[in-house]
Amino acid sequence: MSANETAMSVNETAMSAKEKAMNADFLVEIGTEELPPKSLLQLSEAFRDGIARQLEDAQLDFDDAIAYASPRRLAVLVTALAEQAPNREATNWGPPAKIAFDDAGNPTKAAEAFARKNNLDPGELKNCIENDGKQDKLCRRTTAEGAKTTEQIGDIVEEVLAGLPIAKRMRWGASRQEFVRPVHWLVLLHGDRVIDATVMGMSAGRTSRGHRVHYPQPLDISSAGNYFGQLRDAYVLADFAERRELIRSQVENAAQQTGGNAVIDADLLDEVTALNEWPVALVGRFDESFLEVPPEALISSMKEHQKYFHLMDNSGKLMPFFITIANIESKDPAQVIAGNERVIRPRLADAAFFYKTDKNTSLAQKRNSLKDIIFQARLGTLYGKTERVAALAETLAPSVGADPAQARRAAELSKSDLVSEMVMEFTDLQGLMGRYYALHDGEPADVAAAIFEQYLPRFAGDKLPETAVGTALALADRIDTLVGIFGIGMPPTGSKDPFALRRASLGVLRLLVEKGIDLDLRELLKHAASLHDKLPEIDSAVEQVLAYMVDRFRAWYEEDHIPAEVFMSVAAKQLSNPLDIHQRVQAVHSFSLLPEAAALAAANKRVSNIIAKSDVALLPQVAEDRLNEPDEQALYKNLNQVNARVAPLLADRKYSEAMKDMAVLREPVDAFFDNVMVNVDDEATRRNRLTLLATLREMFLHIADISLLVPEK
Repeated sequence: MSANETAMSVNETAMSAKEKAMNADFLVEIGTEELPPKSLLQLSEAFRDGIARQLEDAQLDFDDAIAYASPRRLAVLVTALAEQAPNREATNWGPPAKIAFDDAGNPTKAAEAFARKNNLDPGELKNCIENDGKQDKLCRRTTAEGAKTTEQIGDIVEEVLAGLPIAKRMRWGASRQEFVRPVHWLVLLHGDRVIDATVMGMSAGRTSRGHRVHYPQPLDISSAGNYFGQLRDAYVLADFAERRELIRSQVENAAQQTGGNAVIDADLLDEVTALNEWPVALVGRFDESFLEVPPEALISSMKEHQKYFHLMDNSGKLMPFFITIANIESKDPAQVIAGNERVIRPRLADAAFFYKTDKNTSLAQKRNSLKDIIFQARLGTLYGKTERVAALAETLAPSVGADPAQARRAAELSKSDLVSEMVMEFTDLQGLMGRYYALHDGEPADVAAAIFEQYLPRFAGDKLPETAVGTALALADRIDTLVGIFGIGMPPTGSKDPFALRRASLGVLRLLVEKGIDLDLRELLKHAASLHDKLPEIDSAVEQVLAYMVDRFRAWYEEDHIPAEVFMSVAAKQLSNPLDIHQRVQAVHSFSLLPEAAALAAANKRVSNIIAKSDVALLPQVAEDRLNEPDEQALYKNLNQVNARVAPLLADRKYSEAMKDMAVLREPVDAFFDNVMVNVDDEATRRNRLTLLATLREMFLHIADISLLVPEK
């Protein structure tokens, strides 16, 4: 390395160290009244991501962005944030030198205009000539200083806050500012310096707040890097993930004290984490007599109303204990526990009362109340829906291996628990309580199970009904809703899907495919539509529902990483049997991974184009005596051999085996296209060769249009 290069390297290293030294941690904290617990984590992550994105857009260098969140604050710590954006080099080219100066070398009007625009003295222009690679031109190079962080950080924070995913914003006091909750303090620090900025009408400072009880006085943050530690000293654990894991650990340890196992629901854990700044797990107890109530009702009461974790023994039975998370480190925890026990007692007593009251009336008797409840204004009452679903479930029953009478009975009683006291108080217990009440009424076990299973699957990845009666009811209920809502012209639009038709469609597809139910969906939809009294244009509605449901397969296969063109190749067949569609898609996907697939797909596309452009009619079948070329004879022979093997496979829907067998056609097909001319002058020969190619294409079309596997150019 030369001396100059060494000096340059030292200078660059010194510059890099100097620039690094100018970087400092940045902190923004928005202090509020208690934030909505169910959206705190989403708000926190969106705040962090927004800050990081805006800093990147402003070309402000930093190492990392860390989100902090507690009930009364949203904060982001940005490590090693640069003091300012890098300088920007600007180059302004002017007129060519031969135009900028006259023969005497004096600036022309064009040159003078360039000088005025760039704040130059016309006499300096001769020093501003550069070659742009083609010719000499006037050129002005300038350096614009990068914007300072402190000058733009207020606007950045304001813009990010305005873009947070807040469903409903509120105002407070006389302020015209809007946010998810009233804002009470603002901290903006770069290193240990307060940034002079105003956000949401508040001037930035360094004063934060600690725990309401354990540290009620103001807390001055000495520097951005000390934020987390100072808050911890003030009894606020600001890291959401760390707080969540602390709660999980405390709950598990507390459960061990009882000899039970805590059931830690992920959503409840997030919500409890969002409700506490300094969490302390405490074990409470309730009267064992309440265990006579269905455990789901007790769990729902504890979870929804009190945010308690419940405990199960080793045999899976509910224990008379609960774990609550206190936002305080009490000197007398027994008092806190006693208070929680007093609060939960009337809640559980209500559940016990509802259960006892509901058992006084059978589900069959409750069903009459459904006549007064509207399912949808144009589709009638819930009672009417149960009538339609009962008829449809009875029809479906043989196809799914269910008893038709039990399928009808389950459907008739399927919505009766919606008018029970328990479900009206705890809506998440629909179906569950119906099962308990059906068993109490002496209904068959499968009928009772089906009343619960009608709602399965409830979400992606959820379990499916275990009973055949439950499967029939789950299908019938969803299909009735789909046909009815589409039939009155209310399909899902954009993000609006008030009747959860997307979920219903995927549920039907999962039931048919994963349970191996061989049904023509078009015929089933037609039957469902015929059960509605006043559906206009039934045929149109059926086709709309069918197209919508089959298109839901797209999302299904995307999650399974199956290319869209594989699904499209099967969708081109316009089939209406979901199980059959799924089997074909799996077969085409497996075929597409074979080394022969690309060539055969391209050949099918080529054949399709040739036939489409042809002006001659195809023959009823290939005339073997007109096959003159060895390669067309070989293709014909191979087609006959493969067809003989494939035909029984297609009859048994063994599509994967069939397509694997068809893959052997690659070599004779390639040889045909390499050595045989299709569009010859002799029309008889041309028609025969076109018919041969059509036979090839038709063989693949029995399964899918594999020409669609070829990407569009």
